[in-house]
Amino acid sequence: MPSPRSTSALRLLWLDVLAILAWGFLLLRFWLTGRINVLLHPDYVWLAIAAGIALVGLGGVKLMDVMQLTRSRRPLPQVLHINFFPPGWGSALMLAVAIFGLQFTPRAFASQVALDRGVTDTLTMTRSQPQSFRANVRTEDKSLVDWVRTLNVYPEPDAYTGQSAKIEGFAIHTANLPDNYLTLARFVITCCAADTYPVGLPIKLATSRTAYPQDQWFRVEGTMITETVGGMRQLVVQSKSLTKISEPKNPYDS
Repeated sequence: MPSPRSTSALRLLWLDVLAILAWGFLLLRFWLTGRINVLLHPDYVWLAIAAGIALVGLGGVKLMDVMQLTRSRRPLPQVLHINFFPPGWGSALMLAVAIFGLQFTPRAFASQVALDRGVTDTLTMTRSQPQSFRANVRTEDKSLVDWVRTLNVYPEPDAYTGQSAKIEGFAIHTANLPDNYLTLARFVITCCAADTYPVGLPIKLATSRTAYPQDQWFRVEGTMITETVGGMRQLVVQSKSLTKISEPKNPYDS
């Protein structure tokens, strides 16, 4: 009959195995469901996938070892424990977080976070490079973030008056803009969701913005004009059409 000490050691080993497997399955679940795109920059997604595969593999090996120890009657080796917390506390915490994550579906940030962080038409992170001027680039092919990059290089709005625009983003009703304006925004990601920040451009509408709910994604087609809105002279998109679209698979730009 196994001693109480052996039973306790086995429970700790099972706890370690479950924590490792749970985190592996969590990372792989986010990858397979596509929700990892709202957590990480695309450049780092492969690291999360590799970590998930490695954890599942390691957990499988450890599972086989623990099952063999459970079936055998050999005494378990004693492991020196130096910690301020009880044995197994760390694994239990990691397992609890992973179980919570498996029940949770990450969602992209939306208007409230954008308003809290402050929507600008400036790229503030060093990772985002300015947009270079190229005469052969059709302005309709520029994304919202491309326009912001261009403004970073040369912020004079009159330089772009009359140019066509076709951009996508989610709607924000900013308090400093009149009722016939909304802000079309996107989040720029540099590493992970924690460091995203919002950028956007004002959109001049033909009607009240109440017809265009916040957080809804739109494709806006129009012409660039210069307006003084919110006490600032800035580049504005005079909309010709606003089309509802679904949230893209990768809602952040980089």
